[in-house]
Amino acid sequence: MKTKLIIGSRGSDLALWQANFVKREIERNNKNVAVEIKIIKTKGDKILDVALSKIGDKSLFTKELEVELLNKTVDLAVHSLKDLQTKIPDGLKLAAVSKRHSVEDVLIARKKGMTIDKLPENAIVGTGSLRRRSQLLHLRPDIKTEELRGNVPSRIDKFIKSKWDAIILARAGVERLKLSKNISSIISTDEMLPAVGQGALGIEIHEDNQLAEEIIQTIHHANTFYAVLAERSFLRTLEGGCQVPIGALGEVRSNGFYFDGLIGSLDGSLTFRKKVRGKKSDAEKIGKQMAKEMLKAGAKKILDEVYKSARQK
Repeated sequence: MKTKLIIGSRGSDLALWQANFVKREIERNNKNVAVEIKIIKTKGDKILDVALSKIGDKSLFTKELEVELLNKTVDLAVHSLKDLQTKIPDGLKLAAVSKRHSVEDVLIARKKGMTIDKLPENAIVGTGSLRRRSQLLHLRPDIKTEELRGNVPSRIDKFIKSKWDAIILARAGVERLKLSKNISSIISTDEMLPAVGQGALGIEIHEDNQLAEEIIQTIHHANTFYAVLAERSFLRTLEGGCQVPIGALGEVRSNGFYFDGLIGSLDGSLTFRKKVRGKKSDAEKIGKQMAKEMLKAGAKKILDEVYKSARQK
């Protein structure tokens, strides 16, 4: 008789792709395990007409999944790691991360080959991310942005029906759903740093569920874990989330661990960005230290203004 595990997942196309991917990987690596998927609706799925920065983003896409984990009605919750808050609730733990997909953002415009610098003057670009908006406006202050929420297919559909010039999405989500034909260009990480954890899947469990933890170690990717450990430490120290334009990217390379972090103002006029190299064993410390150095260098003023703006809305 096979051991049964239940994955809790949001119901969007991308969330189900992620849950099914983890299911296949677990079953491929553990022939005696059968995995079921239970769909759970979150607050973030229900409120689609309000900007993320206005809702308040603590556990926006995760709380209901975590309640089921705490109640032990599911064994695993599969998250897009960029949606998982950096402070895990008591009783739960981030037990594994998948090998990371491509981390970049992509531009979806009216024609192939269109890039940010080629967009017409005063172009209109849809994005629900303050991080993308800040970096976009830093590159092109003339551009106008419009709020864009919803799952990946509905965002693309909304763009097609709109008069906007382009939208920006995560490359991982577009490619996972086989929607690459819509990509006009890939935005380099030099131009736009990704969100913390972008492209990686996080698997959360109840801390007492030793069987689940043992099983999911078979799909855990250590180098991705070091990368996101630094990124999440950076974000946690800054106490940021959807309300703050923060980007980060950790990478394990043959000659060391590289970390790139950014804090930007809402209008893109002011940006703090820094790159360091160290050891992957120091990943968490590197992220925390960079955050502290940026705050000391003046980034705290940006964050204070961002939070003040959020409270006034």
